[in-house]
Amino acid sequence: MTDLHEIWGRLNANPLLHLTITLVAFRMGDWLYQRSGKNPLVNPVLVAVALIIAVLTATGTSYATYFAGAQFLHFLLGPATVALAIPLYRHFDHVRRSALAIFVSLLVGATTAATTAVAFAWTLGAGHLSVISMAPKSVTAPVAMTIVRQLGGLPSLTAVLVILTGVVGAMLGPLVLNALGIKDWAARGFALGVASHGIGTARALQVNEEAGAFSGLAMGLNAIATAILLPVLWQLIFG
Repeated sequence: MTDLHEIWGRLNANPLLHLTITLVAFRMGDWLYQRSGKNPLVNPVLVAVALIIAVLTATGTSYATYFAGAQFLHFLLGPATVALAIPLYRHFDHVRRSALAIFVSLLVGATTAATTAVAFAWTLGAGHLSVISMAPKSVTAPVAMTIVRQLGGLPSLTAVLVILTGVVGAMLGPLVLNALGIKDWAARGFALGVASHGIGTARALQVNEEAGAFSGLAMGLNAIATAILLPVLWQLIFG
């Protein structure tokens, strides 16, 4: 056992180890997703997160140590987000024709996402800080954490809620849309982007490029709208 601990200690010092663990975990999650017939309940991100948590717990590795090795993937989030402009450019004519529908859907979706989160937290008796932290749960993590920090909430709690919202939305969103009989790819993608930000957008891109384009658009617009409106509304209501 001592030898194993020494070997792991040396491997743990290599930043490539945690990058490799992340890639292998996601590859295993994607393999299970494909084997399940692309069942949305077998979400590759959720499987990868569970596997990584299991490895870190079993080896006693801190998150800070893990992140130091896997931060290259974190850096790639920026270029990946910018790359969402490619499918959006390809479907720009459809976006332009749907401008009014997009505007109305954005206002309704952003408002519903925030108000239902706050109402749910209050119903369960959550404290003031928890309520603030839940409000921007459907916004991409960096923006949501900045909003909550401005409102005096807990950014760390918000980060967890944002990831949870994205994973649950990507898993259950397609099932809900199917149950409602919504078949238009633009509408499906926009709904996923507003409700479950980047993880929902990744799911939409896996299924259909048009859905991915509208989901990426929704993710960006929802972040902007929430960043502008939520602090103002919060100040008017609770200030």
